[in-house]
Amino acid sequence: MDFYDVINSRRTIRDFTTEPIDMEIIKRVLSAGLKAPTHDHMRDWEFVVITDRKKIASVLEKIPVNVSKEFVENIIKSWELNDPCQQFGYRDAIPKQYEMLSKSACLILPFYKQKGDLFKLTKISSLNAFASVWCCIENIFLAATAEGLAATMRIPLDDESSHIAEILKHPQDYIMPCYIALGYAAPDAVVIPQNERNIKDKIHLNTWK
Repeated sequence: MDFYDVINSRRTIRDFTTEPIDMEIIKRVLSAGLKAPTHDHMRDWEFVVITDRKKIASVLEKIPVNVSKEFVENIIKSWELNDPCQQFGYRDAIPKQYEMLSKSACLILPFYKQKGDLFKLTKISSLNAFASVWCCIENIFLAATAEGLAATMRIPLDDESSHIAEILKHPQDYIMPCYIALGYAAPDAVVIPQNERNIKDKIHLNTWK
Protein backbone atom coordinates (compact mmCIF):
# COMPACT_ATOMS: atom_id res chain seq x y z
CA MET A 1 0.00 0.00 0.00
CA ASP A 2 1.29 3.45 -0.90
CA PHE A 3 2.35 5.48 2.15
CA TYR A 4 -0.23 8.22 1.57
CA ASP A 5 -2.90 5.58 1.00
CA VAL A 6 -2.05 4.24 4.46
CA ILE A 7 -2.33 7.74 5.95
CA ASN A 8 -5.69 8.34 4.29
CA SER A 9 -7.04 4.86 5.08
CA ARG A 10 -6.23 4.75 8.79
CA ARG A 11 -9.35 4.90 10.90
CA THR A 12 -10.13 4.03 14.49
CA ILE A 13 -12.11 0.78 14.43
CA ARG A 14 -13.75 -0.70 17.53
CA ASP A 15 -15.50 -3.73 16.02
CA PHE A 16 -13.39 -6.82 15.35
CA THR A 17 -13.72 -10.38 14.07
CA THR A 18 -12.29 -13.30 16.07
CA GLU A 19 -9.72 -14.10 13.36
CA PRO A 20 -6.25 -14.47 14.92
CA ILE A 21 -3.25 -12.48 13.72
CA ASP A 22 -0.10 -14.27 12.65
CA MET A 23 2.72 -13.47 15.10
CA GLU A 24 5.03 -12.48 12.25
CA ILE A 25 2.57 -9.73 11.30
CA ILE A 26 2.45 -8.53 14.92
CA LYS A 27 6.25 -8.43 14.97
CA ARG A 28 6.33 -6.34 11.78
CA VAL A 29 3.79 -3.92 13.21
CA LEU A 30 5.73 -3.49 16.45
CA SER A 31 9.02 -3.23 14.57
CA ALA A 32 7.53 -0.24 12.75
CA GLY A 33 6.88 1.27 16.16
CA LEU A 34 10.55 0.92 17.03
CA LYS A 35 11.47 2.97 13.96
CA ALA A 36 9.78 6.06 15.40
CA PRO A 37 11.86 9.07 16.51
CA THR A 38 12.89 9.00 20.14
CA HIS A 39 14.08 11.86 22.33
CA ASP A 40 17.18 10.12 23.75
CA HIS A 41 18.02 7.66 20.95
CA MET A 42 17.45 4.74 23.36
CA ARG A 43 13.94 3.61 22.37
CA ASP A 44 13.15 2.50 25.90
CA TRP A 45 9.87 0.99 24.77
CA GLU A 46 8.58 -2.47 25.68
CA PHE A 47 5.46 -4.29 24.48
CA VAL A 48 3.37 -6.85 26.29
CA VAL A 49 1.48 -8.82 23.64
CA ILE A 50 -1.53 -10.74 24.93
CA THR A 51 -3.55 -13.18 22.84
CA ASP A 52 -4.73 -15.50 25.63
CA ARG A 53 -8.41 -14.73 26.30
CA LYS A 54 -8.23 -15.40 30.04
CA LYS A 55 -5.18 -13.18 30.41
CA ILE A 56 -6.89 -10.41 28.44
CA ALA A 57 -9.93 -10.68 30.73
CA SER A 58 -7.76 -10.40 33.85
CA VAL A 59 -5.95 -7.34 32.49
CA LEU A 60 -9.26 -5.61 31.70
CA GLU A 61 -10.99 -6.30 35.02
CA LYS A 62 -11.08 -2.63 36.06
CA ILE A 63 -12.79 -1.42 32.89
CA PRO A 64 -16.59 -1.13 33.12
CA VAL A 65 -18.32 -3.76 31.00
CA ASN A 66 -21.65 -1.98 30.57
CA VAL A 67 -22.12 1.75 30.12
CA SER A 68 -25.60 3.26 29.89
CA LYS A 69 -26.77 5.65 27.20
CA GLU A 70 -27.60 8.12 29.95
CA PHE A 71 -23.97 8.07 31.12
CA VAL A 72 -22.76 8.74 27.58
CA GLU A 73 -25.21 11.59 27.05
CA ASN A 74 -24.20 13.15 30.37
CA ILE A 75 -20.56 13.14 29.28
CA ILE A 76 -21.42 14.74 25.94
CA LYS A 77 -23.43 17.41 27.73
CA SER A 78 -20.99 18.09 30.59
CA TRP A 79 -17.98 18.22 28.25
CA GLU A 80 -19.92 20.51 25.89
CA LEU A 81 -19.28 18.32 22.85
CA ASN A 82 -21.40 20.14 20.29
CA ASP A 83 -19.89 18.97 17.00
CA PRO A 84 -22.00 16.21 15.32
CA CYS A 85 -18.94 14.15 14.29
CA GLN A 86 -17.53 14.43 17.79
CA GLN A 87 -20.83 13.37 19.34
CA PHE A 88 -21.10 10.39 16.96
CA GLY A 89 -17.57 9.33 17.87
CA TYR A 90 -18.17 9.46 21.60
CA ARG A 91 -21.48 7.63 21.36
CA ASP A 92 -19.68 4.83 19.53
CA ALA A 93 -16.51 4.84 21.64
CA ILE A 94 -17.61 5.05 25.26
CA PRO A 95 -19.94 2.00 25.38
CA LYS A 96 -17.37 -0.14 23.50
CA GLN A 97 -14.34 0.45 25.72
CA TYR A 98 -14.38 -3.02 27.27
CA GLU A 99 -15.75 -4.92 24.29
CA MET A 100 -13.26 -3.52 21.76
CA LEU A 101 -10.30 -4.57 23.91
CA SER A 102 -11.66 -7.91 25.06
CA LYS A 103 -12.74 -9.09 21.59
CA SER A 104 -9.70 -7.95 19.64
CA ALA A 105 -7.41 -10.70 18.37
CA CYS A 106 -4.45 -9.17 20.13
CA LEU A 107 -4.11 -6.78 23.06
CA ILE A 108 -0.88 -4.81 23.02
CA LEU A 109 0.29 -2.92 26.08
CA PRO A 110 3.09 -0.49 25.18
CA PHE A 111 5.41 0.80 27.90
CA TYR A 112 7.93 3.62 28.02
CA LYS A 113 10.58 4.49 30.59
CA GLN A 114 9.75 7.62 32.57
CA LYS A 115 12.30 9.55 34.63
CA GLY A 116 10.57 11.39 37.44
CA ASP A 117 6.87 11.72 38.22
CA LEU A 118 4.96 12.39 34.99
CA PHE A 119 2.37 14.43 36.90
CA LYS A 120 4.87 16.63 38.77
CA LEU A 121 6.97 17.95 35.92
CA THR A 122 8.18 21.54 35.85
CA LYS A 123 9.20 22.04 32.21
CA ILE A 124 7.87 20.92 28.84
CA SER A 125 11.08 19.09 27.92
CA SER A 126 10.40 16.71 30.81
CA LEU A 127 7.60 15.33 28.63
CA ASN A 128 10.08 14.12 26.00
CA ALA A 129 9.76 10.44 26.88
CA PHE A 130 5.96 10.68 26.94
CA ALA A 131 5.91 12.48 23.58
CA SER A 132 8.27 9.97 21.98
CA VAL A 133 6.18 6.93 22.84
CA TRP A 134 3.21 8.46 21.02
CA CYS A 135 5.34 8.65 17.87
CA CYS A 136 5.92 4.93 18.36
CA ILE A 137 2.20 4.28 18.81
CA GLU A 138 1.32 6.22 15.66
CA ASN A 139 3.80 4.10 13.69
CA ILE A 140 2.09 0.99 15.06
CA PHE A 141 -1.31 2.25 13.91
CA LEU A 142 -0.03 3.07 10.43
CA ALA A 143 1.75 -0.28 10.11
CA ALA A 144 -1.42 -2.07 11.22
CA THR A 145 -3.34 -0.26 8.48
CA ALA A 146 -0.73 -1.27 5.89
CA GLU A 147 -1.15 -4.89 7.02
CA GLY A 148 -4.92 -4.75 6.55
CA LEU A 149 -5.56 -4.67 10.29
CA ALA A 150 -7.78 -2.45 12.38
CA ALA A 151 -6.72 -0.82 15.63
CA THR A 152 -7.99 1.31 18.47
CA MET A 153 -6.77 2.40 21.88
CA ARG A 154 -7.88 3.36 25.37
CA ILE A 155 -6.12 5.62 27.86
CA PRO A 156 -6.08 3.96 31.32
CA LEU A 157 -8.33 5.62 33.91
CA ASP A 158 -8.54 5.66 37.71
CA ASP A 159 -6.86 2.56 39.20
CA GLU A 160 -6.36 0.71 35.90
CA SER A 161 -2.63 1.45 35.81
CA SER A 162 -2.04 0.08 39.30
CA HIS A 163 -4.04 -3.02 38.37
CA ILE A 164 -1.88 -3.51 35.28
CA ALA A 165 1.25 -3.21 37.44
CA GLU A 166 -0.10 -5.82 39.83
CA ILE A 167 -0.98 -8.25 37.04
CA LEU A 168 2.13 -7.83 34.88
CA LYS A 169 4.76 -7.03 37.53
CA HIS A 170 6.43 -4.52 35.22
CA PRO A 171 9.26 -2.26 36.50
CA GLN A 172 8.03 0.80 38.40
CA ASP A 173 9.82 3.24 36.10
CA TYR A 174 7.85 2.03 33.08
CA ILE A 175 4.45 3.54 32.27
CA MET A 176 1.71 2.19 30.01
CA PRO A 177 0.23 5.18 28.13
CA CYS A 178 -2.62 3.21 26.54
CA TYR A 179 -4.09 -0.16 25.66
CA ILE A 180 -3.96 -1.03 21.94
CA ALA A 181 -6.54 -3.40 20.44
CA LEU A 182 -5.40 -5.03 17.20
CA GLY A 183 -7.46 -7.24 14.91
CA TYR A 184 -9.34 -7.61 11.65
CA ALA A 185 -12.29 -5.26 11.24
CA ALA A 186 -15.74 -6.82 11.45
CA PRO A 187 -17.74 -6.63 8.19
CA ASP A 188 -20.20 -4.26 9.89
CA ALA A 189 -17.57 -2.25 11.77
CA VAL A 190 -18.62 1.32 12.46
CA VAL A 191 -16.50 3.89 10.64
CA ILE A 192 -16.55 7.23 12.42
CA PRO A 193 -17.21 10.24 10.14
CA GLN A 194 -14.36 12.72 10.04
CA ASN A 195 -14.26 16.48 10.14
CA GLU A 196 -12.16 17.22 7.07
CA ARG A 197 -9.75 20.13 7.27
CA ASN A 198 -8.05 21.90 4.38
CA ILE A 199 -4.32 22.23 4.99
CA LYS A 200 -4.24 25.69 3.44
CA ASP A 201 -6.38 26.85 6.36
CA LYS A 202 -3.92 25.37 8.85
CA ILE A 203 -0.63 26.76 7.56
CA HIS A 204 0.66 30.04 9.02
CA LEU A 205 3.55 31.10 6.80
CA ASN A 206 6.39 32.85 8.65
CA THR A 207 4.02 34.23 11.30
CA TRP A 208 0.63 33.33 12.81
CA LYS A 209 -1.22 36.23 11.14
